[in-house]
Amino acid sequence: MKTTYLSQEGFDRLTEELRDLKTRGRRDIAAKIDEARSHGDLSENSEYEAAKEAQAHLEKRIAELENAMSNARVLDEKTVDTTKVYILSTVTVLNKRSGKEMKYTMVSAQEADFNLNRISIDSPIGAALLGKSVGDVVAVKAPAGVIEFEIKHIER
Repeated sequence: MKTTYLSQEGFDRLTEELRDLKTRGRRDIAAKIDEARSHGDLSENSEYEAAKEAQAHLEKRIAELENAMSNARVLDEKTVDTTKVYILSTVTVLNKRSGKEMKYTMVSAQEADFNLNRISIDSPIGAALLGKSVGDVVAVKAPAGVIEFEIKHIER
């Protein structure tokens, strides 16, 4: 089993999502299924099929969350070593091609959100940066070709 490393914030967010899906989510799906059943013949009832499909997606997400939570290890951000890039590190990199600096926080796949500059350690950029130090240059294969990033700063 693969350990899922989470910040306390990420653990709390996943816990809340799981609780919501198990209560409100299941209740809402059950109501939709009951409503669709009341419309008669289930063999030709597209509402019923859609509700059953939504139920399957909900149960799949619940199982994913339960698995992630059972293998979760909450990390204390204050103990993150800033000499190398680790999970929960915030790293400033220079894109050598564009000359732009970007700042990313390294997180698990469950906490990744590119819009918030939180990238997964399993992503191509995250995996390339992991374990590297300030001054290191990493090459990342992207659809547009290889992009080099120089690590400028590491912080918590």
